[in-house]
Amino acid sequence: MTDGTGVSCKPLRETSAIAPCNHEEADSRMMVHVTDAFHRGYKKIQIRSVDTDVVVLAVSTVSELGGGLELWVAFGTGKDFRLIAAHEIAESLGPMRCYALPMFHSLTGCDTTSYFQHIGKRTAWKIWKLSDMLTTALCSLRKDPKNLQDNILQTVERFFILLYDRTSSVECIDAARKDLFVRKGRQLSLLPPTKAALYQHILRSILQAGFHWGKLTSKSCDHPSTGLWGWTCPEKWKPMWTLLPDAASSCKELIHCRCRSRCIDCKCAQAGLKCIAFCTCKGDCENI
Repeated sequence: MTDGTGVSCKPLRETSAIAPCNHEEADSRMMVHVTDAFHRGYKKIQIRSVDTDVVVLAVSTVSELGGGLELWVAFGTGKDFRLIAAHEIAESLGPMRCYALPMFHSLTGCDTTSYFQHIGKRTAWKIWKLSDMLTTALCSLRKDPKNLQDNILQTVERFFILLYDRTSSVECIDAARKDLFVRKGRQLSLLPPTKAALYQHILRSILQAGFHWGKLTSKSCDHPSTGLWGWTCPEKWKPMWTLLPDAASSCKELIHCRCRSRCIDCKCAQAGLKCIAFCTCKGDCENI
């Protein structure tokens, strides 16, 4: 039984493998106990939870511990209760996807990171299955969370572009936002995040999966400064959504015209503004 950073055991036994433990979450600390039980010779282990995060961590942990362990998750309550064979899921996914799974889960929404509107786990899973590069990138972020290489971040950014538009060929999520808004008329609430907002989300996901969940089989994990990883604390911790200024404070009304060629009396000209890509002329007019 956990007792602060220590454990209480009956009968008493040596506990240096699991204490002192600096994991702050019960979810990851459960995996430390699973690891200890496995190394002490237990081959069939069952843990109990109603949290999807625990299922994800169980699959990743049983894969990391290697063969010979049956890890069952008694999940849910009442009519929704079921036993989940984490070891069978791990075997079907393979070592790399299992190792990347916590990072995937964090990026697509977990207890401490936000979900994306109208983008479910199944949609994200289908996109992930098509990209070995994404698997490699997610593994790298979890293994070495401080090493934010541009090519890795670009791979993750491309993943989010495909979540919103599978036919897109662009590499920049801001360009994808513009294309979906201008060419396809997508509602603002259905657009992907800006590049700046996505970066903050990625930082929060790395903090969760790369640091807090980065060492599931070890009693010690790294705890960097939360404020450097997508969070801010004016009074209490809350997500740093973006470093960009709020659009509402700088643009009270989105003005656009329906002119198809150069014009001098359109809505944009009357407002003293240049035409933009959302105008029918696609911003080609030189009205100012």
